[in-house]
Amino acid sequence: METRLLIFFVLMGLVLVATQYFYKPPPPPNKPAASNPANTSAVKPVPVAPVPAQPAPAPSPKAGAAPADLPGRIQSDKEQQVTIETKPYKVVFSNRGAVVKSWILKAYKDRDGHPLDLVNTRALDKVPAPFSLVVKAPLATDPNAALYTIDQPDPLTLNFEFSDGRAITRKSFRFTANSYLLAITSEVSQNGLLVPHQLAWRGGFGDQTVASATADEQVVYYDTKLRQQAAKEAKNGPVAFPGQYSFEGMDDKFFAGVFLPSGHAPSEVTVFADGVVNAAGAEEQRAGVAFGGEGVNIGSLFVGPKDTDLLRKIDPKLEGLIDWGWTEILAKPLFLALNWTNDHVVHNYGWAIVLLTVAINIVLSPLSLQSLKSSRKMQKIQPQITALNAKYKGIKMNDPRKSEQNQEMMDLYKREGVNPMGGCLPMLVQFPFLIAFYSVLRISIELRGANWLWVHDLSQPETIPIRILPVVLIVTQFLTQRMTPTPGVDPSQQKMMMFTPLIFGYIFWFLSSGLVLYYLTSNAVAIARQMILNRMSPMPAPAVVDVKPNSPKKRR
Repeated sequence: METRLLIFFVLMGLVLVATQYFYKPPPPPNKPAASNPANTSAVKPVPVAPVPAQPAPAPSPKAGAAPADLPGRIQSDKEQQVTIETKPYKVVFSNRGAVVKSWILKAYKDRDGHPLDLVNTRALDKVPAPFSLVVKAPLATDPNAALYTIDQPDPLTLNFEFSDGRAITRKSFRFTANSYLLAITSEVSQNGLLVPHQLAWRGGFGDQTVASATADEQVVYYDTKLRQQAAKEAKNGPVAFPGQYSFEGMDDKFFAGVFLPSGHAPSEVTVFADGVVNAAGAEEQRAGVAFGGEGVNIGSLFVGPKDTDLLRKIDPKLEGLIDWGWTEILAKPLFLALNWTNDHVVHNYGWAIVLLTVAINIVLSPLSLQSLKSSRKMQKIQPQITALNAKYKGIKMNDPRKSEQNQEMMDLYKREGVNPMGGCLPMLVQFPFLIAFYSVLRISIELRGANWLWVHDLSQPETIPIRILPVVLIVTQFLTQRMTPTPGVDPSQQKMMMFTPLIFGYIFWFLSSGLVLYYLTSNAVAIARQMILNRMSPMPAPAVVDVKPNSPKKRR
């Protein structure tokens, strides 16, 4: 039993370590297209190919002017950069292509301690910059290479316009001083006819300094539920998903950039896989997206943190960007309790983890008392267990007679009404909370960069050479193991179990500091609880039984 329990916890640790590298929600299965156009969840992805522009009525006289009324050439004579700065943003635009060169979230830092830029600047030489155009019909002049004129009627509004005499392209960005939401419009027409087009964000999105940046980013869009596509979906070329979406764009573990079409207009999401050189000099495939698809795309743009309250205020459907996975039933209430404790009690997420862990252990104390009762029953039959161990002394683990010993032990447990797993129940109950805390620390923007004492970021391992929390965890694990009675355990298994704290320390060495703090606090509570229980109800000394070992018979 103890061997299996050890294997269980080792496998548990491997799952925790491997999850941060391999856990990604599976892409949705493709279904045949339905006859109902509103049922966009059944739309099959199609390879991207240019299609002829379709005539469409213009929304305004300016956009739909007849060819004779078209103005002459409209363009700038030089390349310019304009910076829009609000409370949450510092965004740098270029009039060459009317694109974004840098999109900094002022309230957040990257892993190197610099202002967080959501644009992958290494990709700018390889792929078009964010908010470049993907046009469905050929234009006489490439709008992504053109020099647009800039009109800035107020400090928070930018209007770009370009015309070669036949085609007209306009883009407008209207920011708000204290919001992560802005209004965006794009319009392309040629010879008086609107040209369907998309706006693109390619070459990656999010914090480029994290090791898992490539694995974390994905294309997202929402029809009846959240849909997610990784770069591998477009490994053989861009793939389009036409439909009618509530929002569409990209996200990573903590941040999102999504377009919310006005009036839920029909649109198309295109997934790209862009080869971009990373900091190590190796090329990697980065996800990219193009969204929109009409001749005039009008809507709102959210670029910011995946904060539960913030997303809910903008659109409740945006909460789906926070993917709790299969642990949601426990992880989400745990996060809400952690957030409340931080906001109203201690104002520090590290101490909030400590207090919440103590509260969880108090709630689970009846299981600890049940474990104590089980230990008492085990102590009562200790003389018989000692007799069995002495009877089979010297028998190796692979000896067939070892199974006879195990069978006799099980018969003894059954006869005396003892559950050998009773003492392990509190440890097993902790496992769902461990996984839930792991999910909270993995995806909650509130925990990103949250500090505690010497720990700079509770969502990441400690940055000091000798990580203190895992070392202290090993010590507390040894103390817990020494203080917890283990009657009936085979001496050889007891020796093997002594290595369990070292295995735990190795596993938690690579996990987030907040998760280590949770388990360390659980150990500290277990030590205090065991000291109280041992003082209130001390264990009787086991009786000594003199039994001759069952010596193996000599072969003739």
